[in-house]
Amino acid sequence: MAVPSHDPRRDPDTLLLNPLAIRDFSRRLADAVGGILDRGRFPIVLGGDCSILIGSMLALRRRGRYGLFFLDGHADFYHPEASPTGAVSDMDLAIVTGHGPTVLTDIESRRPLVTEEDVVVFGYRDAEEAAHYGSRDVRNTAMKVYDLATVQALGAKEVAAQALDHLGRGKLAGFWIHLDADVLDDAVMPAVDYRLPGGLSPTELSAVLRTLVDSGKAVGLEITVFNPALDPNGSIAHRFVRSIADGIVMDHGA
Repeated sequence: MAVPSHDPRRDPDTLLLNPLAIRDFSRRLADAVGGILDRGRFPIVLGGDCSILIGSMLALRRRGRYGLFFLDGHADFYHPEASPTGAVSDMDLAIVTGHGPTVLTDIESRRPLVTEEDVVVFGYRDAEEAAHYGSRDVRNTAMKVYDLATVQALGAKEVAAQALDHLGRGKLAGFWIHLDADVLDDAVMPAVDYRLPGGLSPTELSAVLRTLVDSGKAVGLEITVFNPALDPNGSIAHRFVRSIADGIVMDHGA
């Protein structure tokens, strides 16, 4: 899909960058994702930044009640007045759960695109930085939240299973997987724009994805933030793709 032009100036009414362009792009992305869903297929969306979550969740919201499994090194729960950048990718989780300017939170009068109770936040590690800038705390919501320390203390696969139990409590038609490359350990995934030390190992990521896919309830996946300009020989991308494939590709030889 064609990417709209970027305006580096914040919109004076919303304090966001490019809100109208992102709204319109989100509708077009929702059309594309919805068409794949309606054919009974499993869409995989490769995006630039996390703002693509809006279009993905809009596609699902048009079709009923779906959940969200949010795999990201950042909670993305800023509100415009606290965001240091104004980028919608700072606040995509806030927007899809109904927090923020109406131009993006209430597209097609469908606010929220996903209810807080139907969201799992998994593996984020930016709580201290977010608090410094004045972001609201994602833990003070109805979302099920597992920060990186909790995931690694209890075991990634075990926590993913707990999260599935949570998503299974409601009357969900399924759930979407949001995967930001920066959920991985910075030592193995430096090809991202906002780096933080620590993160999941590729093996942990594969185990989490396998748990989600094997549930039979995952309906699609988006992959965001990987920056190929920071991976000139392609080796980081190769490892990343391998860890994803190990999690979502069925072994037909088994």
